[in-house]
Amino acid sequence: MMLTDPAKKYRPFVAVDLPDRQWPSKRIETAPIWCSVDLRDGNQSLIDPMDQERKQRLFDMLLKIGFKEIEVGFPSASQTDFDFVRSLIEQEKIPDDVTIQVLTQARPHLIERTFEALKGVKNAIVHVYNATDPMFRRVVFSVDKTECIQIAIDATAQIRDLMAANPETNWTFQYSPELFTTTEMDFAVEIVEAVMDTFGPSVDNKMIVNLPATVEVATPNNYADQIEWFCRHVKKRDTLIVSVHPHNDRGTGVAAAELTLMAGADRVEGTLFGNGERTGNVDIVTLAMNMYTQGVNPQLDFSNITPIMREAEYCNQLPVHPRHPYVGDLVFTAFSGSHQDAIKKGMADRRAHPDAIWDVPYLPIDPLDVGRSYEAVIRVNSQSGKGGISYLLEQEHGIELPRRLSIEFSQVVQEVADRTGKEITSQMIYQAFADEYLEQRSPLGLVNHRLSSEPDSPKVTLEAIVDIKGQRQTLTGEGNGPLAAFIKALVASGQDVEIIDYHEHSRGQGADAEAIAYVEVRIDGKAVFGVGTDESITSASMKGVLSAINRHHSTQPAAANVTAESLG
Repeated sequence: MMLTDPAKKYRPFVAVDLPDRQWPSKRIETAPIWCSVDLRDGNQSLIDPMDQERKQRLFDMLLKIGFKEIEVGFPSASQTDFDFVRSLIEQEKIPDDVTIQVLTQARPHLIERTFEALKGVKNAIVHVYNATDPMFRRVVFSVDKTECIQIAIDATAQIRDLMAANPETNWTFQYSPELFTTTEMDFAVEIVEAVMDTFGPSVDNKMIVNLPATVEVATPNNYADQIEWFCRHVKKRDTLIVSVHPHNDRGTGVAAAELTLMAGADRVEGTLFGNGERTGNVDIVTLAMNMYTQGVNPQLDFSNITPIMREAEYCNQLPVHPRHPYVGDLVFTAFSGSHQDAIKKGMADRRAHPDAIWDVPYLPIDPLDVGRSYEAVIRVNSQSGKGGISYLLEQEHGIELPRRLSIEFSQVVQEVADRTGKEITSQMIYQAFADEYLEQRSPLGLVNHRLSSEPDSPKVTLEAIVDIKGQRQTLTGEGNGPLAAFIKALVASGQDVEIIDYHEHSRGQGADAEAIAYVEVRIDGKAVFGVGTDESITSASMKGVLSAINRHHSTQPAAANVTAESLG
């Protein structure tokens, strides 16, 4: 049961004394050094850890994405990890420009085993850690500060000597004061400096100091304060690569990583899609794509994101949420009517200005940049509106509805959505449009027509053969154009009809192109829309007028009594 006064059980985090902090005014302008820990942190979080086949597939995908540093396992703690590291080395699966990273605890026999696994590798990072947090020192390991520092020094010295004994490898040393964010800041600097004194990094041979938020216990700004404080106070900062390893216990791992980069971190360890123990590691895909949307090249290739997601799902046996940023199946999909209308207008503006800076409402990134299409950007359900319906008809069926017709037709689709309670597909929308407008061929249907004109006369004469409930009648009219002549012919036959608005465009391309005409007419004082399609724009416009008349008659009680005689 949740407590009414949680302060009696839980303490707030300790804020960093940094009144002149500089990071809030900084921006991320370059990509960090990335290190994927999917094959270690990600793997240890799985119910069923990856076998060799899935590990190899994930490793190969990380290479294709562009990772140059990949943590491949904990070879001293797992025979499976040991064998995988050996297979990568012996089968020459590691490109020359890629460095693998392995993790080890600060224990002599585990360090020895780690170097056995790495025998013959070209480039490697040996990552050693020990817990520095006061609770761990007291409860878990029963050591004081001096003893904690000695553990780190002894492990560093052993690794330094083993690296020297194996000069065929390009070695990088990495040390993590585990649980850095809950360690006293001055003690974190003290133990890191003791490690530096032992290893002896230089500007030309830097070591990595990894400062993990092993358990995320504070707001992201506090992590940034800790990183800036550390970078200011640690000696020989220029001999260090400062790395962060954010976890996501509070759900702010991405924000924490971004702020720590602003605060001076050089490197980020994380996983694809944030898979990791508890609530996960920092999500590198989201972090990298956030940079991309700000005009920063993340130096990772997510231009075909769906296969990457599917491969990660296979290797991890975990689904990626459909609303996952940039990646999920529904992340570029809008159901809300107001969102759809704004997106539709934004995409139209984009077509008019294709070389301008991307500026489409509700879409911080162009879906095409990550290999997605525009087809699923807008989908329709009972929450949708005219904008989404119009967008789908235009994008997938080449139908560009005038505004008032769009408003009218949205009510037709809304009725279907309310009745079914389900998503309305593009094909369902088109079928509803065809049923409501294009298939309205009774009681009047166009059979044929003929146009003629006198020399030097602006007038045209039209003879139209119209089917009226199975009976054919020829209507004749004269006007300034074919449509005007047809309206005159209808009026002469007894129809009270006049044009209010008219739009037309071609639909399709080449030999398959057809004309589509949208006609708004006033019949018996009532405005009615009709739509017609044909290879001929004249026929399409005439069919549009008849569509409107037929729709009008279908709503009238006496519609069944319309005959050739009643039309004159």
